[in-house]
Amino acid sequence: MSDPKKCKIILSGGGTGGHIYPAVAVAEALHRKLGNRVELLFVGAEGKMEMEKLPALGYRIVGLPVAGLQRRLSAKNLLLPFKVMKSVRMARQTIRTFGADVVAGFGGYASGPVLWMAQRMGIPTLIQEQNSFAGMTNRLLGKRAKRICTAYDGMERFFPSDRIMQTGNPLREVGKGAGKRDEALAFFGFSPDKPVLLILGGSLGTRTLNEMMKRWVDELTAEGRVQVIWQTGKFYDAEMARFMEGRSSDGIWRGAFIERMDLAYAAADGVMSRAGAGTVSELCVAGKPVIFVPSPNVAEDHQTKNALALVAGDAAGLISDAEAVERGIPAALALLEDALRRERWSKNIKALARPDAADQIAGEILRLAGMSE
Repeated sequence: MSDPKKCKIILSGGGTGGHIYPAVAVAEALHRKLGNRVELLFVGAEGKMEMEKLPALGYRIVGLPVAGLQRRLSAKNLLLPFKVMKSVRMARQTIRTFGADVVAGFGGYASGPVLWMAQRMGIPTLIQEQNSFAGMTNRLLGKRAKRICTAYDGMERFFPSDRIMQTGNPLREVGKGAGKRDEALAFFGFSPDKPVLLILGGSLGTRTLNEMMKRWVDELTAEGRVQVIWQTGKFYDAEMARFMEGRSSDGIWRGAFIERMDLAYAAADGVMSRAGAGTVSELCVAGKPVIFVPSPNVAEDHQTKNALALVAGDAAGLISDAEAVERGIPAALALLEDALRRERWSKNIKALARPDAADQIAGEILRLAGMSE
């Protein structure tokens, strides 16, 4: 190791909360295991949410200028090769200056250059693949990774089988909401006499679920049958705030981001959600009955594949993105009124939980570093 007193680990990932918070969960597990014998450095992408969220949590972070390919024809795509080359150079300098013993990637734009360079510098790398269908970047990097930590069965079709370890996806505080329902209802200003629907669109938000709420919010508040925790996402928050001006918000909690997800899950009787890998794993640990509305705008349609893996085991429901605006709220209300289905889905999704994933992945990182706990 580069420093006999410290185990130096680079954690790379970002762009969305689904990439940031799994890395944070592993960082917390590393600190639990080694205390001040471990030194961590995050690497993210300039202008992305990790550059704000991680320093707020007390972590050091370096930002790379890397960006993704624009799906629409854009002049920005012409700059992409130059940003990638600069990011690779910066990744090399960062790894060398920090003296990393292991580099772990959790997805997002910055993971590619950092993992690629670490592998060429002879530094052990670990990939945390969250989805049931691996993306192209991780498939390429997996050929040289020392360990690939996965959340689903059948990942041998993407990675060398002898390097796969099925750990589940690392989580933070989700499982600590048990027994906190009274606190959770008070936190959101809700009554214990009505069921609670939690709507999750991811940290940036999703147009479809917000349009669904716009379609139904007046009826929901007028009827007063349910209470709703509506996470709009940062991108849509101002627009949804303008929409709600002059409207009743009785029984509605609306916000861009839910800081206390443990309380959101503790309050919820049912959930409607996108099917990002991190959210799926959170719902498994929380044991919440959910109807998924997978995003159609992700690589290889991996959210649909994530959701179908649970639907096949009678652990969740699914409504297509195209149908969600009209069908989503009626389907959610039907779920809230069907106690037997909620109990069955809750039991089946809970059976898929891997609450110790962060500790397992942290242990693998330390093993690659040659460090005992």
